[in-house]
Amino acid sequence: MSASGKAAPAPAQKSFLGRMLRSRETGIISALAIMVIGLSFFAPDFASPNNMLNDARNFSFVGIVVLGQAMVMITGGIDLSVGSVWGLAAVSSAAFMNIGFGAIPSCILALLISAAIGLFNGLCVTKLRMPPFVPTLATMSIARALALVITRGHSIDGFLPDDSIFFNLGGGATFGLPNPFIVFVVLSVIAGLALSRTVYGRQLYAIGGNERAARLTGLEVDRLKISVYVISAVTAGIAGIIEVSYLSSAISNQGLGKELSVIAAAVIGGTALTGGEGTILGVFVGAVILEVLRNGLVLLGTDAYWQGVFVGSVIVLAVFIDQLRKGFWRTR
Repeated sequence: MSASGKAAPAPAQKSFLGRMLRSRETGIISALAIMVIGLSFFAPDFASPNNMLNDARNFSFVGIVVLGQAMVMITGGIDLSVGSVWGLAAVSSAAFMNIGFGAIPSCILALLISAAIGLFNGLCVTKLRMPPFVPTLATMSIARALALVITRGHSIDGFLPDDSIFFNLGGGATFGLPNPFIVFVVLSVIAGLALSRTVYGRQLYAIGGNERAARLTGLEVDRLKISVYVISAVTAGIAGIIEVSYLSSAISNQGLGKELSVIAAAVIGGTALTGGEGTILGVFVGAVILEVLRNGLVLLGTDAYWQGVFVGSVIVLAVFIDQLRKGFWRTR
């Protein structure tokens, strides 16, 4: 019997299945599902509603910052200052409230300070042609030092905002979900749409894929790269402010070392350090995986000193699997 129209859908189905199997998001979502099922079996407390909600709150802080960091990495850059900007925004917002400023003006001023640091990083990378590692490493030190100057090594906890709305931002819940998680989801949707549905997003991928070609096609590369460093710093500032709201106090070491967690979440989520690759869904899941791993190790009674070893191993494994997916070794 001759070929009929009934056989036509097969290639399309195969193509769809192939795309799913080649998708990095499919791999990391599968890894997350396996982790959740395994931990639920070996550590029954892991699957309890209270633990799940606490996990959702905890990974949201890092997750918010990962959104900005991913945009920087997509352009081929990196921002090492996010942890220190996180801390500076936290103590500066608390300090402003402590001297009598309202919650909203204090938060706006803290975000403006964060944006100024991001602008400085962007200008150094674009106008002074510095490697991203250099200015962001410098501002990592500068921002942390400024946080110490503001606090003088002491915590700031005497501030009283105009009402309880500020404290609800980080410590409250809406429809049973922690407010930081809701903020994370909303910002993720906005960032995802910006990267996948707008000209701006396509331009960022073009810069990361081939910056020279992007310049030759007329893209304003410098302006675009400055914008992602500002966004990265502002997201770090948002995380710092929300954490202050949750803790009801601020100390100079808030966000200390978080830049490593942020970069790790981005890498686990499939964002390439060389630029041009990465999705918001991927980094969202990457942030969740980090917290699930940390929480699971605690519940399993793993020595806290070994947690960094497991996290580092997961990062290497994630990159290895991604290289396998892309057939890296078959091309060598």
